[in-house]
Amino acid sequence: MNVNITNCSNNYGPYQHHEKLIPHMISLALKNEKLPVYGTGKNIRDWLYVEDHCEAIDLVYHKGVDGERYNIGGHNEKRNIDIVKLILKHLGKPESLITYVEDRKGHDWRYAIDPTKISKELGWLPKTKFEDGIIKTIDWYVAHPEWLDA
Repeated sequence: MNVNITNCSNNYGPYQHHEKLIPHMISLALKNEKLPVYGTGKNIRDWLYVEDHCEAIDLVYHKGVDGERYNIGGHNEKRNIDIVKLILKHLGKPESLITYVEDRKGHDWRYAIDPTKISKELGWLPKTKFEDGIIKTIDWYVAHPEWLDA
């Protein structure tokens, strides 16, 4: 059977469910509500813009070796607190909206993925720099408030 498996880092972009970090923080900031940040906010995640993820999946589908597994990473490791502050800055909201809450039990400090294989074997790298993708994402949610209220 012709099967490939992909594993990816955290996705972000338009249409993401509002419970996820980025759309959730945008929604709260737009309402001038407190933004709850777990622990110190220094948990690290690798972020992958959704369109880059889609392109990588398409590449694996068409060019991947049958039966192989590919990690798809964004090469964008960021601390959660830095993302929250960036969202507030772009929306012109004060950092005083941030409130630190008790961290979840067993919450991982870092999610990392090694995307070397897809880069070496298939020549794939993400096209979207985090700094550009996050601005596009914030602006999309601002233009589509009904998505955050769904």
